[in-house]
Amino acid sequence: MAKVEQRRGVSEEALREFFREMLLIRRFEEKVEERFRAGELPGFLHVAIGQEAVAVGVCRALADGDVIASTHRAHGHTLAKGTHPNELMAELYGKLEGCSHGYGGSMHLYDVERGNLGANAVVGGGLPAIVGAALAFKFRGEPRVGVAFFGDGATNIGTFHESLNLAQLWAVPALFVCEDNHWAESTPESQHSPIRDLSKRAEAFGMKSMKVDGQDVEEVNKVAARALKHARDGKGPVFLLCETQRLVGHYIGDPQVYRDKDE
Repeated sequence: MAKVEQRRGVSEEALREFFREMLLIRRFEEKVEERFRAGELPGFLHVAIGQEAVAVGVCRALADGDVIASTHRAHGHTLAKGTHPNELMAELYGKLEGCSHGYGGSMHLYDVERGNLGANAVVGGGLPAIVGAALAFKFRGEPRVGVAFFGDGATNIGTFHESLNLAQLWAVPALFVCEDNHWAESTPESQHSPIRDLSKRAEAFGMKSMKVDGQDVEEVNKVAARALKHARDGKGPVFLLCETQRLVGHYIGDPQVYRDKDE
């Protein structure tokens, strides 16, 4: 542990907190899968096993007042943003005690009090919401940042390009976090994108971009903090590409016939 502290300047306490939150997300997702397979949870559920470091690294860098918008794979972001696991689990059961009072479920949950504007079943649906929130922060002169999480598949959606275009044009305080797990549902990245480095899509709009190993929570946290400062200081939005791994199927029960067994 001391060697890690010396190399990166990260305290033992911070490292333990990162690990605790990542472990919480992993155990929560495993319990969700268990209860879903037992027939207790309704609908389709998408877990983020393997992508915990992105959620924790980014959300631990946020300041009070910052907001996020998530995806259909929202449990990790929601827990990392501060929602109590009991409230999130209650939401998945459709109970009034849930963070969205049972109305959101897995893919439409929200927790506005904790700065979570909501999950989105529509791919790329959170990006325009964050541009709007960030524009409001700019108009009000508030030192807040809006953060949109999305996957590599969403970079092919119209709202992705529209959102980045306006965000850059209006220089809003936004951070666009691309969780590049190299799969758009069951389609490999090589079959849905003509370029391998998705940060180039942001650069096409003149937007500042950063890249990080999304499996390294310390690096994610450090780079996210730098990106958030850039946006908060009024220098415009930032695109953060996090290379990560989805260790499970697209949804619980996905047979993954499209995936090599060795992977």
